[in-house]
Amino acid sequence: MSFNTFGRAFRFTTWGESHGPALGVVIDGCPPGLELSEAKIQPFLDARRPGQSKYTTQRKEPDQVKILSGIFEGKTTGTPISLMIENVDQRSKDYSDVAKAYRPGHADYTYDAKYGFRDYRGGGRSSARETAARVAAGAVARLVVPEVSFAAYVCEIGGDAVDRGNFDSDEISRNPFFCPDAEAAKRWEQLVDDARKAGSSLGAVVECIASGVPAGWGAPVYAKMDSELAAAMMSINATKGVEIGDGFAAARLRGEENADAMRPGKGGSPEFLANHAGGTAGGIATGQPLVCRVAFKPTSSILTPVETITKDGEPAEIVTKGRHDPCVGIRGTPVVEAMMALVLADQKLLHRAQCG
Repeated sequence: MSFNTFGRAFRFTTWGESHGPALGVVIDGCPPGLELSEAKIQPFLDARRPGQSKYTTQRKEPDQVKILSGIFEGKTTGTPISLMIENVDQRSKDYSDVAKAYRPGHADYTYDAKYGFRDYRGGGRSSARETAARVAAGAVARLVVPEVSFAAYVCEIGGDAVDRGNFDSDEISRNPFFCPDAEAAKRWEQLVDDARKAGSSLGAVVECIASGVPAGWGAPVYAKMDSELAAAMMSINATKGVEIGDGFAAARLRGEENADAMRPGKGGSPEFLANHAGGTAGGIATGQPLVCRVAFKPTSSILTPVETITKDGEPAEIVTKGRHDPCVGIRGTPVVEAMMALVLADQKLLHRAQCG
């Protein structure tokens, strides 16, 4: 059985392949009466769109979204919302070698092992092209959680991290790396370009912060805010790790250091003196900013020759032609932000259903 749907109360199902005629998403459970238009979705797709700089894939896709259902007189009706994005710049001939041999690090072999055959054009369903549909769905999810603001940015590429002392939120939109540190962004220009010219790729870490999440969203045990975020982020192509709050660094602290101490605040709510837990406790939001970091591996489709095997099990060497991101984490930034919005929309509706 294949799973193409995510969420419980706010559910979305993505469909389509990298080199098919189109891809899209069907959203179910969206509350009625929310103002929605293609113009409200498009800016988020534009942020993820390929071909905007030499540091990303040169595939030219306008990624123009079309609303097919669920809207009447500019507002959501409460029925399924269907969104479609056409593919216009496929170049399937680049994948003739991939049809014969598996790309290490990609899903080529595992798709064959599961289904008995695969769509080798651009990776088919396993392509990061699928994430355009998630970003479109995330734009709708934001309408469900207007009280929450989101900020996602790249904080590390190829092992070179930003200087937190140079953090400038306005800088994120000024460079092609979604980087909050102007000095780091300058270094990354050379770093990513060198990898691109060498036919190689780099990994990255993306951080996302959601502010304004009310205390109480989430659930204990099996629908924890932490576990829902982790599942959402790990479902993104090329992700290999997720941290909430201090994450693995918390394992190096003592109990008194890791505790998010509280003192009386305004209106009876606590004032937290730290946020090592990343805005959750027991799987439930504390009211502090939710902090999530996502580790992206280096892009598997590279021009550097790599040992592999053919479909017949014979030894081979493969070079992946085509247009690929030298650092997939860069364009993964809007996807991380979208998945955070989708989780929070779902958690808000679940909380409302149980607690009113």
